[in-house]
Formats: sequence, C-alpha cells, structure tokens
Amino acid sequence: MTLHALTPAEEINLRIARLQNAIRTCGMDAVLISDNANIYYTSGRVFSGYVYIPATGTATYFIRRPEGITDDKVQYIRKPEQIAGLLSEAGVGLPAVMGYELSSLDVISYRRLVNAFPGVTPVDASPIIKSVRSVKTDFELEQLRQSGIRHQHVYDLIPRLYREGMTDIELQIEIERASRLEGCLGIFRIAGDSMEFFMSNILAGDNADSPTPYDFAMGGAGLDPSLPVGADGTVITPGMSVMVDSNGNFTGYMTDMTRVFSCGKLDDKAMEAHQCSIEICRALEKAGKPGTPAAELYELAVSIVERHGLERYFMGHKQKAGFIGHGVGIEINELPVIAPRSRDILAEHNVIALEPKFVIPHVGAVGVENTYIVTSGGLERITDAPEQIIDLI
Repeated sequence: MTLHALTPAEEINLRIARLQNAIRTCGMDAVLISDNANIYYTSGRVFSGYVYIPATGTATYFIRRPEGITDDKVQYIRKPEQIAGLLSEAGVGLPAVMGYELSSLDVISYRRLVNAFPGVTPVDASPIIKSVRSVKTDFELEQLRQSGIRHQHVYDLIPRLYREGMTDIELQIEIERASRLEGCLGIFRIAGDSMEFFMSNILAGDNADSPTPYDFAMGGAGLDPSLPVGADGTVITPGMSVMVDSNGNFTGYMTDMTRVFSCGKLDDKAMEAHQCSIEICRALEKAGKPGTPAAELYELAVSIVERHGLERYFMGHKQKAGFIGHGVGIEINELPVIAPRSRDILAEHNVIALEPKFVIPHVGAVGVENTYIVTSGGLERITDAPEQIIDLI
C-alpha cells in the first residue's frame, strides 16, 4: 500500500507547505495530528496513528494500523510514547512549542501526548488547521465538483423512487440505496462536538418542526431517542412537503444539497417561502466574494426574509438555527460559518453550503441548499439539481 493512495504526492506536499507556513506564522515549531479528517488531509488516507509536521522540513507519519504502508516517511509504532525517541534517532530535535488538535482530542489522549514530549510547551493548533483546510486547493475543488455532479444524479432519480403510501423512512432508504449505487462512500463526517448523523435527513410534513438536540439547520424527531433527528416514520400524504438533505460524499469531499418535493400542491405560504429561499441564494451568490464578512451575508439573507414577512418561519419554527451556511469539504461544518456573530471573512476557494430554509406548520420544510465555491466573481454553484419544488404524484 502506498501512503498517499489516490492523492498525488505533489498535492500532499502543497498542503503540508501551507500548514507549515501557518505553523511558523503562529510561532509553533511543529504540530502533531491525530484526528481522522486531518490525517486524511495531510496523507491522502486514514490510518491509526499520528502525523508530525515540523515548521520546516519533512513530515513524518507514525502509524499503528494498518500494516503494509510503504514510504520512506513512515515509521511504525505501538504507542505515541515512542515518537520523541524516533525523532531523536532521525536527528530531528524536539520542538520547543508543539501544536495539538484541542478541538478534537479528549483530555486523556491530550495528557498522554503532552507527557510523551516532556519539556515541550503545548498549544492549540486547531484554529490554524481549520483555517488552512478552509481554503481548498485546485485538486480539492475538482473532487468537490465531481461529488456535486454525482450528487445531482441521485436527486434526479428521486421522483422515480417514490411510491404512493410510502413513509419518509422508506423513501430515505431508497434514496440512500440509489446514492450508494452511484458511488456514495456512506460516511458523513461532521465537525463539532456531539454531532451525529446517518446518510440523509428526510423531513415529511410536521416532523420538520420537531426540535433536535443537534446543531443542524433542520431537525426531525428520528426513529429512536438514541438518534433524535430526521425521518420518524411519517406517511407521506397530500399537502405535505418532503425535504431531502442527503449525503454528497462521493470522493472523500462532501457537497451538501437540499431539495424539496411535494405530495400534491403546497399552500401559498409554503410556495412563497420556498421562492424566498431561492431569492436569497441568488442574492448571496452575487455578494459572496473574497473579503466579504460572513456576517454580512447572514444580514442580507435576513433583510430579504423580513421584506417577505417570513421571519416567524425562517430557519425553523419551534426551534431556530442560528446560521444559514457553513463550510464543507472533508467534513460538514467546516469554516467559514455564515452566522450573525461570525468573525469569518470569505476567502477565494472557500467552499460553503448555503441553506436558507423555512418551516411552515402543517406543511413542512421548504427551501434549498447549495454548495458553492467562493470566486472573485461571486459564488460558483456546484450542486445544480432543479431548485423548484417537484410534485411526486
């Protein structure tokens, strides 16, 4: 097995160089990575172990599992306490200041790693890693575009998957089957504490108004209290909206897309709110240029909602979400965050999902979600399924 698998070595070297520049700028001498998403970003594959990246020089991959990865930068270990000695044997001095991923390390693991490097000052490297990852390379953008194309193919199939009398979970299963056959990898990586989810969020009717403990734009009661989000077994009946927010991970890089289907005609308020969502997307596509504060995009969206008098239903009804968009890539919920108090500033080649949604009582959820690349001319949409509500009957 090669270390970098399907990712060119030149691409990995570019990412490492970007991280090293950020490491030096922040006054660190090295970072030690152990989070799966960051391991994938810096190696091109997921393994059990650590990536040691010095401020200058060559990264070293300390691997526990799997066996058989061959590369001159790979060192096999049984435990992290071996890393310092192996670095010394290789003539690499220990750093004075080491960065760790404090946003994802548990306390026990953190203490163990700190004790493995006595005399080294530990600092939090999570913000700089997130910032570097938020600006995609050309290779990453192509992976995202390819996911967007295959994601759209799945959504094009949805009207043919529906059968009269279906429940939301039955439709979800058919969508997920079609998605896996299209090549979806299945895993839905989410950044953030206590964020859990399966492949799709299918919300039919008033289940869209069921609050959830998770920080998602839309909720749903779910099938069991152990995973209280999404489809709850609602039978799809006339007058209901069916919101489909399904996994777009076809390449290791995820697009995020939501479309709405209906069982017959929806009421006028729902149709107006859905059109308002599309209007918001068009406005933010023009405004979302490099250098734009993320909070300004949120404020622009709210101004359009207020003009339509739809504030009561925006981003939830019984329980509201505090954002309308987020970064995407290897994970959902990357930077930047499109929220009223966000300090993020859009940068060229950020990739964001915008999801201005509404919940209309006794109808359900409406609105669209698209994935965009931030370009000098605005937001480039890479999820191109039709945005209008599609009648399933």
